[in-house]
Amino acid sequence: MTEKMTKETFLEKVFNFEKNKEWKYEGNVPCIIDFYADWCGPCKTIAPLLEVLSQEYEGKINIYKVDTEVEQELSAAFAIRSIPSMLFCPMDGEPQMAQGALPKDEFERIIKDVLGVEK
Repeated sequence: MTEKMTKETFLEKVFNFEKNKEWKYEGNVPCIIDFYADWCGPCKTIAPLLEVLSQEYEGKINIYKVDTEVEQELSAAFAIRSIPSMLFCPMDGEPQMAQGALPKDEFERIIKDVLGVEK
């Protein structure tokens, strides 16, 4: 299941940007963060795909959703200019951003190459 995030849950589960200047991932498995809006057509297109991926990779990655209309401070912190935008957060190393409605095979490639997770 994907999980909607607030600023508070983001600070706790992903990155506490109020406390840390350098990137420090707080999670116990890699994650994907979907920055979206309810009115966004491409966001609606990939929502079911993200649910499928969350089931296929259950226990290996977490998939979070951030509503850019509600969580404007989070969107500003990551300079979100277009949606959907995906933030891929590996356990070690810097996160990587991808924009647009990616196809499933591209998500799977990034999960393998960036997050280091196999099915």
